[in-house]
Amino acid sequence: MFTQIGIFILALALLLTASRLLLTAWLWPRVRAAGAPWPIFRWGLRIDLNQIAMWVGIPALLAPWVADQPLAIWLTGLWLQGVWLLFVLLEISTPQFIQEYDSRPNRLYLDYLKYPKEVFGMLWKGYKLVLAAALIALALAAWLGHALFAQAQPHPLPAWPWRLSMTLLIAAAIVLAIRGTLGHRPINPASVAWCGDSLLNTLPLNSLYNVLFALYAIKNERSAADVYGDLPDQELQAIICEQAGIPPGPPELPTLHHQPASMRPARPRNLVLIVQESLGAQYVGNLGGAGLTPCLDALAATGWNFTRAYATGTRSVRGLEAVTAGFPPTLSDAALRLTDAQSHFFTLAQLLRRHGYRSRFIYGGEAHFDNMKSFFLGNGFDELHDLPTFESPAFVGTWGASDEDMFDKLHTLLSRDVGQPTLHLAFSVTNHTPWEYPAGRIPVQGDPATVQNTVRYADWAIGQFFERARASDYWQDTVFLIVADHDARVGGAQRIPLRHFHIPALVVGAGIDPRRDERIISQIDLPATLLSLIGISDEHPMIGHDLTRPGTGGRAMMQYEDHYGYLRGDMLAVLEPQQAPHFFRYAAPDGYTPQDPDPELGRIALAHALWPTWAYRHQAHTLPELRRARPE
Repeated sequence: MFTQIGIFILALALLLTASRLLLTAWLWPRVRAAGAPWPIFRWGLRIDLNQIAMWVGIPALLAPWVADQPLAIWLTGLWLQGVWLLFVLLEISTPQFIQEYDSRPNRLYLDYLKYPKEVFGMLWKGYKLVLAAALIALALAAWLGHALFAQAQPHPLPAWPWRLSMTLLIAAAIVLAIRGTLGHRPINPASVAWCGDSLLNTLPLNSLYNVLFALYAIKNERSAADVYGDLPDQELQAIICEQAGIPPGPPELPTLHHQPASMRPARPRNLVLIVQESLGAQYVGNLGGAGLTPCLDALAATGWNFTRAYATGTRSVRGLEAVTAGFPPTLSDAALRLTDAQSHFFTLAQLLRRHGYRSRFIYGGEAHFDNMKSFFLGNGFDELHDLPTFESPAFVGTWGASDEDMFDKLHTLLSRDVGQPTLHLAFSVTNHTPWEYPAGRIPVQGDPATVQNTVRYADWAIGQFFERARASDYWQDTVFLIVADHDARVGGAQRIPLRHFHIPALVVGAGIDPRRDERIISQIDLPATLLSLIGISDEHPMIGHDLTRPGTGGRAMMQYEDHYGYLRGDMLAVLEPQQAPHFFRYAAPDGYTPQDPDPELGRIALAHALWPTWAYRHQAHTLPELRRARPE
């Protein structure tokens, strides 16, 4: 057993060090820009020893007592081979994960394991060579692990006093390695952070550690106060209401307020929320992007075009919670995936039900993904139309029916309603890896399976839909929002890469005059604004601004992994775990000038990071009748 464990420690240390060296070489331009790379390896060794000690601790402690038993040797070999393969799997997954998400494998790695059908379908269709190489590497690793760890000769055991002494020494070594330091706090990701680049701060970690720490952190995910610091409840609510421009509500629903509509249509208007998958401003011509969206650009000239809209996060569930519920981002999971938000939680559908609206969710994929089905049906949506309801779709890819099929369904449903106002939430799927779309729709440039071509196709589908919509009877009674859920492949050397939170947001349709609006706005401002545009005056708990009112806008908030950003004008406050806030003067797209501390802005940012957690725990993002109906 001693031989097995010794060889395992050496082999695993070499594996993790080699992986870290290769990642550092691959990312060398960013590493060089951040400074000397030695912290990556100095702290990396401590993190690796932490993991090695955790996984070999029990066999090592037992070895002085059972190293002469063949069964113990066999079980130890089996255990070490399994652990070895787990480390190898995570390390060989790392380059592709960085390519997609600009981070080592993290909690998202675990989230996707909940949906094996979609994820393995995506891998098979979009990453065959990567998948094949990974399988070959795993097979070689399994062979090597068996050769190194499976067999060992029994060791004669010394007298029991020596065994006891060995056990105590091994225990002390394990404890020291797991703590990684003689300081007050054990080693953790914050300990090894060495620069302002979030990706580079994960290089001293190994990927299994990063995933396990994310799993461990779930127990604290509901408490932003444990991560960023706290504020007294009274001060928290005062800041939130002041920044939202609303009077304080009752203690149990402190943000509940009456919002008068700025428009008075002769009859209720339909509302359509079109959420575009991964359509960042970097692709949109009228926003200074790559010019891949001529249809959206033409549409922008006919409506209310917000040129500085910012997403609240980097996942679809973040965008959906912001656009449908006006719920701000937090360190916690998005509301769509929170247990106590599956019913009696505020959404536009809950409010519009009061006014006789029928609400529908349309999605080309399977709506169980990311818990969308449970959340929307539990919170006011009357109907759900996902892939199983689509009749003879033109194209079905890994993630579901194409955007044109989704728009066909939306057009059919809008054309069907007579006399009843409706809310439709339509969520696209095409602009997602592995970049699949119907042939013959767009002029393909280069490799067909690229984000550039799927953006072109998604834009084409938008153009086709609005060409039909303008010629339809429902056009004169409908307000449309076109907004991205988030950008694609968010990453960068900054603590908050704001250029990748910049998204298109456009309102067109009944009563909407052409306007180019250059205020900074957040996704959470859109639902309050839309209520005003469709003529709904009512009370709600949303803290977003009604942008039809003067003096509104001018700020945005976003969650980026464990960093929280609050942008007010050109000033950006960034909250990080167990650190004082950082402040920057921001000049789009990549200008970050460090600034002296701004205590007022820091408190405002902290309040907005804390409030969603408070509202969720106290069931305060809801309507009075929903709160009363919630079972105790």
